[in-house]
Amino acid sequence: MAPPDRVGSGGVGPGSVGELTELLRTDGYLADRGLATAVFVAWSLGRPLLLEGEVGVGKTEVAKALATVSGRRLIRLQCYEGIDTNQALYEWDYARQMLQIRALSEHEVADEDAVDALFGPKFLLERPLLDALRAGDGSVLLIDEIDRADDEFEAFLLELLSDFQITIPEIGTIRAETPPLVVLTSNRTRELHDALKRRCLYHWVGYPSAEREVEIVLVRAPGVSEALARKVVAAVNRLRDLDMAKPPGVAETLDWVATLGVLGQTDLDERAIDETLGAVVKERDDLDLVRANLQDIAAAGG
Repeated sequence: MAPPDRVGSGGVGPGSVGELTELLRTDGYLADRGLATAVFVAWSLGRPLLLEGEVGVGKTEVAKALATVSGRRLIRLQCYEGIDTNQALYEWDYARQMLQIRALSEHEVADEDAVDALFGPKFLLERPLLDALRAGDGSVLLIDEIDRADDEFEAFLLELLSDFQITIPEIGTIRAETPPLVVLTSNRTRELHDALKRRCLYHWVGYPSAEREVEIVLVRAPGVSEALARKVVAAVNRLRDLDMAKPPGVAETLDWVATLGVLGQTDLDERAIDETLGAVVKERDDLDLVRANLQDIAAAGG
């Protein structure tokens, strides 16, 4: 059966959960029924979708795949500690304003209209949130790792996600005629406030089953043999059973497969595991723990 056509920018979304699942699959994203349902409902209702889960399970990739299959532009806001509204919403181009002031004559500087013009649209630097408001349903807004931002920034998002509008004192209110698709992700490094969660639909993205993870590997790394994919997935699942500080996600599974491919490895024995651990283990204490269990991990992949 031919894959469904892409959904045009701003057009009607997929007609069913199954159709959306197939659309995402054409972009190499294999969503299980629960995730596909959450995305379908959020898209249909125009509601923000909050995805929580472990690191590396594909939360960010959902938004990227949605942008591709819907024909919309992906606008990404990467959150971090200390991010403020200026960095997320808009800033004034002070360097350009200074150049404009220097170009004005003494008489023009005294003109109130000339001064007001310095705070007009052409001096406004759009950051991701304002960009998404203006793009409306022609965009997918990804607010990535919202748990890294502080409480004040999270509170600021409440109004934006409720009304999809902001007020710039010098310009006025800017409102999205039709809201963008909004995906928020969280690695749950801190608990988000209930007020933010109430404005969103919610889905927990867990580790996939072994069979689904093998399928993901075969889709994302089509050159790998199924036998090696199964060995890597089995070894990764054994790693997740250990008391690791940073258990590997699906992203690390794919990195491991890619690393083995670069080295021409077709098997996963103790030596191959030891030589390629940097692709899947990213903490010193975890490395020591894994090396102490190499035989067990190799047996799981055998």
